[in-house]
Amino acid sequence: MVEKKEFWSIDELVSLTDTVQEEEIEFKGKGVQFQYCELAEEEEPKFTPLDSSATEEEKLDFYTKVGTDRIVKMIEKANKLTPDGTTINADNWGKLPTTLRYLIGNKMMGVEQDVTANFTL
Repeated sequence: MVEKKEFWSIDELVSLTDTVQEEEIEFKGKGVQFQYCELAEEEEPKFTPLDSSATEEEKLDFYTKVGTDRIVKMIEKANKLTPDGTTINADNWGKLPTTLRYLIGNKMMGVEQDVTANFTL
């Protein structure tokens, strides 16, 4: 039996930029709630492109800042639309544990990863 595939309508996709999404993740045995909203192109953070002669460290810093700015902007947009749901904001984002920020950012971007994986050095 072939399962019928569903497709997004353009109106549904456009409405995502005005819809507050609420999520919950587990962090060190407890839940963390947060909200965010998709951005339209004109809402994306603006930045000057990186110089082609940038070092690997400069590239990493640049892309980390671009990603962080985007995540914070998505959170702040949702906070403006639904102030009662605010838990994380621009003021406390940088004070959160880095591992938690990665988990939240990955969830918002649809990236699933196990941050508790064992690594051999």
